[in-house]
Amino acid sequence: MLLVLDVGNTNTVLGVFAKSLSATGAPPKYDKLLANWRVTTRAAQTVDEYGVFFRNLFSMEGLEPKDIGGIVISSVVPPLDSTLRRVCEKYFQRKPLFIEPGVKTGMPVLYENPAEVGADRIVNSVAAFEKYGGPCIIVDFGTATTFDCVTAKGEYQGGVISPGLGISADALFNRAARLQRVDIRKPARVIGTTTVGSMQSGLYYGYLGLVDGMLERLLSELGKSAKVIATGGLAALIGSGSKYIQQVDEFLTLEGLRILWERNSATPGSAGGEKLPAGTKKR
Repeated sequence: MLLVLDVGNTNTVLGVFAKSLSATGAPPKYDKLLANWRVTTRAAQTVDEYGVFFRNLFSMEGLEPKDIGGIVISSVVPPLDSTLRRVCEKYFQRKPLFIEPGVKTGMPVLYENPAEVGADRIVNSVAAFEKYGGPCIIVDFGTATTFDCVTAKGEYQGGVISPGLGISADALFNRAARLQRVDIRKPARVIGTTTVGSMQSGLYYGYLGLVDGMLERLLSELGKSAKVIATGGLAALIGSGSKYIQQVDEFLTLEGLRILWERNSATPGSAGGEKLPAGTKKR
């Protein structure tokens, strides 16, 4: 099995893929998602705390850590990287593949400094182009909401980074003394008749306006034929009201990690599928 992890500032999404046989006789690929979880990212947890946590998740799904044959990680939280590396080595006996500069992606990056692009943005772009073709725009609703543009040739062109909906809600609550925290959802009416309803309307419809306004401008530059795919925690909520989002793909990032692992697993010396020798000292 293949373990994939997308480590974000707020949440970490994990998935386990298994191989399935092809009817055409082609080599089997990790294309069957057996389990997935979304958990809170906790930078202060120790190696052993993460190890116990992962084992508990596996146990709930009837999975065994010893059956993991490869691990790939996309992380935008650098302080956690060394911890997760040691977790993989100690509890799964595998060296993980981190998506970072030097990893084979198959996608040219047109950013002025390619190293500045977040790993999750490249992972999403690779998956979207592989699944939906190009040109395309990927909207990822995370701590920040990112808009990433891929050309018809499969090049990562660039994009936009804006504050996430959760950040907007927290700012409203923290900076206004008489406003309370509210559930982020689509209200029945735009005009709120209570404070909670007014806040929900402002958050939902205000953010929807940001998303559609940005997509309108991106489509005018990339081309009206570009496909628009949404992913992330709030993708379904905003995607259902957007004029431009055509597809909500909950597992886009996990699929991208799987694709990148397969592109790199055959590379000599690549990590991610390398089993630690027996007796290796755990760090």
